[in-house]
Amino acid sequence: MKPYVIGITGASGVVYGIRFVQVLRELGHEIALVVSDAGRLVLQEELQTAHLSELFDAPTLEKVTVYSSKDLAAPIASGSYPTQGMVIIPCSMGTLGHLAAGVTQNLIHRAADCTMKEGRRLVIVPRETPLSAIHLENLLKLARLGVRVLPANPGFYSGAQTIQDLVDFVVGKVLDALEIGHAVYPRWTGRTQRVG
Repeated sequence: MKPYVIGITGASGVVYGIRFVQVLRELGHEIALVVSDAGRLVLQEELQTAHLSELFDAPTLEKVTVYSSKDLAAPIASGSYPTQGMVIIPCSMGTLGHLAAGVTQNLIHRAADCTMKEGRRLVIVPRETPLSAIHLENLLKLARLGVRVLPANPGFYSGAQTIQDLVDFVVGKVLDALEIGHAVYPRWTGRTQRVG
């Protein structure tokens, strides 16, 4: 089975990336995971650990191939290696800038570059506020190239009660963008209005 490539970069909101990996595995998908150096710093700051073994259970880790962000000889560094697509969650503005400029300095950049050049699905989940004109121009440039831009903006119409509910909403929207069926968050079904 072709894997999904998941990149976790140094933006606040690494919980989105960790939860996305958990859900994707629960749904039976293979994963190639890369955490940038800055991503590991944010993991330590926000989740009090940079060790993936403390964030995932053993069955999940058994099905996740973890690559160093410095490993530019990894299979996912080549467009000839088949994947189902890639998600960068969260996507830092530094990573965004590298992608928009076509500059690859780590494995996340290179894997995303391969995903774009091969015409595969790439979803980025930027987590920054406010956005500068440079950020907006980079987002527009990538969107015009076919990259799905899915900001980490949770919806509140689903009746969220906890932070986990808000995280799951964003994770579910990413799954939607990849056309992966799920029941991670309750969908809007509309309201019936009485006439007369």
